[in-house]
Amino acid sequence: MLHHQNMIAQHEQFIGAIHSKNRVKIKFRSKEDGATVERVCAPMDYGAGKKIENKSPRYWVWDFTSDKGPHTLGLRDSQIVALEVLSDTFNPGEFVNWTPAWTVPRNW
Repeated sequence: MLHHQNMIAQHEQFIGAIHSKNRVKIKFRSKEDGATVERVCAPMDYGAGKKIENKSPRYWVWDFTSDKGPHTLGLRDSQIVALEVLSDTFNPGEFVNWTPAWTVPRNW
């Protein structure tokens, strides 16, 4: 697969984890202070944000372990330091309480 500038090396693993509903451990640089943060998340989608001015695609995850409480994160490829697919799975019904318009097709 060809990678364009907005994809991480683990892009295929991320998309696969959406389909298999596997949690991911993601290391990324925080926009607030540039510190590297590690979180366990559910991969949700890859694409441009509907409510964000900069339309570059992002990796959308549900952050289970944030110090601000569970919420959605949209990460640019340049923020992501590492991504690992975990064996733990997630149930989208536990947090998807809106009508999604996913970019990546899936059966959930």
